[in-house]
Amino acid sequence: MRRRPLLLLVVIALGAIVTVGLLESPEAERPSSDGTPSPAEVRERLAGAPAPLARLHARGNQLLPAATAKRELAALEGHPVVVNKWASWCGPCRAEFPAFQRVSADLGKQVAFLGVDAGDGPGPAAKFLAEFPTSFPHISDPKLEAVEALGIAGSFWPTTAFFDADGRQTHVRQGPYLSADDLRADIEKYAAPAR
Repeated sequence: MRRRPLLLLVVIALGAIVTVGLLESPEAERPSSDGTPSPAEVRERLAGAPAPLARLHARGNQLLPAATAKRELAALEGHPVVVNKWASWCGPCRAEFPAFQRVSADLGKQVAFLGVDAGDGPGPAAKFLAEFPTSFPHISDPKLEAVEALGIAGSFWPTTAFFDADGRQTHVRQGPYLSADDLRADIEKYAAPAR
C-alpha cells in the first residue's frame, strides 16, 4: 500500500520535470507571456526585408567582434540604425530588452537594429541572448572599444544611439526604454525611415 503513493509522487515529479524542460526549451515556438513574438513570428514579419537588413537578420542573436562595429554601421547606410549598448549584468538593460525584441520585429524591414554588449564577457552575453533572443546581431565589446568608435561610450547602461540613413548620429538616450511605445516614438523622431 505504501508503494502506491510513492509511485504516484515519482510519476508526478517526472511529469513536472518533462513539462518544465519543454517550456524552458530555447527551440520552443510559442509566444511569450510578455508579448514578445516567437522566433517563427519574427521570421514571418521580417521576410522580404531589403538585402542589407536581411543580411543583418540572418545573423540575429550572434555576437560579432568589436573591431567590426564601424564596418557594421557603414554596411547599413541607406537605412536608419538604432544601436543599443547593454550588458548582461545590467538590470535596466534586462528590463528594456522585451521592448527591443518587439520593436525590432515590427520595424526591422525599414530600420536596422544593432546591439553592443559592452563591458561584459562572451559567456554571460550568450546566456543573456539565449534568454532574450533578437532578430539582430550584437557587437561583443568587453574592452569598450566599439562603444568608443560608435560615439556611445560613457558610464550609462543602457544607452541607445540613433543614426539617420546617411550614417549621422542624431540622438543618444541614456537610460532604459520601459515600453515599446517610447522606443517607437524615439525611432520616429530620431531615425525615421526615408519616405
